[in-house]
Amino acid sequence: MAGHSKWANIQHRKGRQDEKRGKVWTRVIREIMVAARQGGGDVKDNPRLRLAVEKAKAANMPSDTIKKNIDKATGNLEGVHYEEIRYEGYGIGGAAVIIDCMTDNKVRTVAEVRHAFSKYGGNLGTEGSVAFQFKHVGQMLFAPGTNEDKVMEVALEAGADDVVTHDDGSLEVLSSPHDFEAVKAALEAAGLKPEMAEVTMRAENTIELAGEDAERMQKLLDVLEDLDDAQEVFHNAVINE
Repeated sequence: MAGHSKWANIQHRKGRQDEKRGKVWTRVIREIMVAARQGGGDVKDNPRLRLAVEKAKAANMPSDTIKKNIDKATGNLEGVHYEEIRYEGYGIGGAAVIIDCMTDNKVRTVAEVRHAFSKYGGNLGTEGSVAFQFKHVGQMLFAPGTNEDKVMEVALEAGADDVVTHDDGSLEVLSSPHDFEAVKAALEAAGLKPEMAEVTMRAENTIELAGEDAERMQKLLDVLEDLDDAQEVFHNAVINE
């Protein structure tokens, strides 16, 4: 990803997410419930639930709240039934956008997503219209100045697929979603704690936006991320402010 600062772009996105901490618990609870319903309530046997519980703890969610929502999902307590649904579309300048939602009302959710796209200059696409531009991966990002040789040695030995060195000096470790936990654990055991680590949809190519286009794209992303049913918004835009 030559030509722009990967680190600055990640920090920008992280900053935006931090501003929306009010929604974090809601999203994590939904993720816990869906993960537990699909894979069972035991974190030892359910990697997706394990990651969701880690997110919950990182957001300072009480253990009682976590347990209660696992129990709801596994039928031990009455709860709402959420479905996962993915929407795909195009933003400003043809930038690709994926919105992963969890909803108890698909009719409401698709109407809200479509309205956001049409109001803020994008277009809601069909299933598969942009997903081919992304890859489902485990991603760990290290700040500029991190020991590149050590990261590469530990990560590749633990099963990572690639270690990318960006122009700004930041390092990006990529793995399969299946190997994400093992690679992250190996890095942390070696004293290499990533600034950001997640299983995500990583754009294969990016589109740089500046000026008015960048502002319009950021507005569209903000609106999509603020939708009640939106869990994650992925895109391939590099927004230069």
